[in-house]
Amino acid sequence: MKIFIEDLRAHREGIWAQGFWAITLYRFAHLRLKCRIPVVRQMWYVANRIICKWTEVTTGIMLPETVTLGRRVQIEHFGGIIIHGQTVIGDDCIIRQGVTIGNNSRQPDFAPHVGNRVEIGAGAKIIGPITIGSDVAIGANAVVITDVPDNCIAVGVPATIKRRQVELCSK
Repeated sequence: MKIFIEDLRAHREGIWAQGFWAITLYRFAHLRLKCRIPVVRQMWYVANRIICKWTEVTTGIMLPETVTLGRRVQIEHFGGIIIHGQTVIGDDCIIRQGVTIGNNSRQPDFAPHVGNRVEIGAGAKIIGPITIGSDVAIGANAVVITDVPDNCIAVGVPATIKRRQVELCSK
């Protein structure tokens, strides 16, 4: 229940956010992976397939139960979001519309790992067995095909990586 409240608070639109509902249904589906009773697990799998497809159709967000999703992740806008089933996404990340996080191979374990506090701009593509560090900003429509270290930005096609400049404010 605590994670449900955290997810709700993370979404600015609250209970009306389609990203919130996609994440809520993902969290329910993901619980199946912890179930040790084979018959229950199999029936839950069938229910999950239906729920997953319904979520894709109604929200335009593909978020398989096998994704490892951190806490307080925000999916800000409707549609066109595809996340590979083996992707790992850290805490406090923001994903905007049209984002693809996937692999570039037929091998299932070649999916990206995204750190904490990462902002992914609209239309961005993160492709391949790469690691995106923490506190990273990925620009709109960027195509990221190489690792991005912590505290960087990635912009362009293919993405160029630049260090974030930290401003010190004095009062």
